[in-house]
Amino acid sequence: MDSFNFQKTIAIISVFILFLLIIFLLTADSNKKLSNRLFAGYLILTAVDASGAFISNTIISIHTSIEVFRWTMILLNIPLFYVYVLSLCYEDFQLKTKYLLHCIPFVVLNLILVFRIYSNEFDKRFFFRHHSETAEMIIFQIMIEVQYFLYVIMIISLLKKYKKIYLENNSFSTNSVYKWLFQITIVFAIVHYFGTFKNILRYTDYHQLLIFVNGFLEIIALIAISWFVLQSLKYSEFFKGITSEVELVKGFTKTHIPKTLIQEEKNNHSIINFQVEMLKKYMIEKKPYLDPSLSLQNLASQINMPARELSILVNSNMNMRFFDFVNQYRIENAMELLQNHSKSDLTALEILYKVGFNSKSSFNTAFKKHTSLTPSEYRKTYSKIY
Repeated sequence: MDSFNFQKTIAIISVFILFLLIIFLLTADSNKKLSNRLFAGYLILTAVDASGAFISNTIISIHTSIEVFRWTMILLNIPLFYVYVLSLCYEDFQLKTKYLLHCIPFVVLNLILVFRIYSNEFDKRFFFRHHSETAEMIIFQIMIEVQYFLYVIMIISLLKKYKKIYLENNSFSTNSVYKWLFQITIVFAIVHYFGTFKNILRYTDYHQLLIFVNGFLEIIALIAISWFVLQSLKYSEFFKGITSEVELVKGFTKTHIPKTLIQEEKNNHSIINFQVEMLKKYMIEKKPYLDPSLSLQNLASQINMPARELSILVNSNMNMRFFDFVNQYRIENAMELLQNHSKSDLTALEILYKVGFNSKSSFNTAFKKHTSLTPSEYRKTYSKIY
């Protein structure tokens, strides 16, 4: 099998796998239907782009304008992926007209192409022999790279903001969520920049290297797609978003909310201290931290305090993320259980669930941060002392 047929075979397999995942996303019963549809749209665009490896030259010569239009659809890929990430991060996400602005590069490029390449008078055979040297295609390549770079930065910034807000308002770890979204962004970026390297080689005399890189890129794409299918199935129902109204505490304490009791009396430490003591007393007596899904909104409702006021109290006045604030009570409870000889039959796994954790890794990380010891080391150390 020559290299061209090998690339065609790999591309066909990749597109087939993509369409299986697209069917799954469109038919799966999920509370994230809009997100699934957005991602299915992204995968359709990816499949259309990958199909270029096995579209015959005969079809291209007959439908030249359609083939060029297919190329330009790549400019819709990363914007659609960005909107998909938005839909996963924000549980109240809705499609809005403003998202059509992301289509501007695609529309602008096609308007440029209308006047020459889409024109019937244009020598399309000459274009396909020398397309990489035309001004339109050079502009196209620059637009792709600038767009991709900017969107990757936007996605990473969005994920960092999402993680910070989530930890300020929830008591359970988001490591898996953040890891999932961050990983797929990086994987897609790696595949994209392999493609960029391949396109640069078109302008050099390294033709053998170009053939090798073409084949290697198809294999990398197939591996990435297969990995992504497995990850999609693994995390299909894992996500819990934040509402778009929720902001970082450092943002809304300055400008975005009306003055609360805390802000009006910010110089009166006795009021802040009273609220802090009231909150600590409630945490000790009522033990709301035993609920693994405890959120700032839940706790605010329980103590009859506005959620934003509680957020300022914990995140600003106590200088702790809500995630860390709740976990300190869980860890102190776990320490008591580990010290209690009558509870020595309890394993660390049983204890972590008992005190409100839902992940072994987040329990071990929080415990070591709080005590500088692992749970098993703490139990051994305490048993030696007593």
